[in-house]
Amino acid sequence: MASIADIELAASETSLGDVFEEIPTLSCEMEQVIASSNRTLWLSGSTAAEIESALEDASAIRTVTQIGGGDDRWLYDIEFHPRSADVFEIVDAEGGTVLSASAAEGVWRFSVRFRERETIETFYEHLRSAGLEPTIVRLFDPTTEMHTRYGLTTQQYHTLLAAVERGYFEIPRKITMQELSDELGVSHQALSERLRRAYRALVTAEFETSAGRGNAGFTSPV
Repeated sequence: MASIADIELAASETSLGDVFEEIPTLSCEMEQVIASSNRTLWLSGSTAAEIESALEDASAIRTVTQIGGGDDRWLYDIEFHPRSADVFEIVDAEGGTVLSASAAEGVWRFSVRFRERETIETFYEHLRSAGLEPTIVRLFDPTTEMHTRYGLTTQQYHTLLAAVERGYFEIPRKITMQELSDELGVSHQALSERLRRAYRALVTAEFETSAGRGNAGFTSPV
């Protein structure tokens, strides 16, 4: 059964440790998971010049290229040396998927999905053997979590998961709705209706959550 683990790591222990030591105010956010040894990361918390200087001096980094950004944050394509403590590489080696990754105030926070719950123990030990000290903040079954929090049916959940994993929501799309419906063995119309119902469940749940928090400025149109 698939499971998601939310973990925390001291930023100083990871491949960007030198950069965080040089710039304690640094913040970092994963742009997306890509099939490459490089990492695409948003960095902020200092000037572009200071960030790039720290990146170039970092012992675990082989190459770094700024590929976008502006205002107060910048997007970099970073290649790490093979022997560095790269959490993304460790996740990939264990067959997992990084759902989100960000760092601030000296702490990395990862949300990682594995197909089998037992793999998380192996992943944890792999991190330890790499010299890291992970803390598992939360461990849960994503299907149950989505059902409880958003009111999705099992069918809707697996449809959304397939759409995300196949790149249907990426820009540009990596798969058309017709191709996705063929893979799932349903008609184009059935897939479209299933996705719309799932969107409605997600949006409704989010509005209800915001209203429950007393979200200032939100006025119901009804």
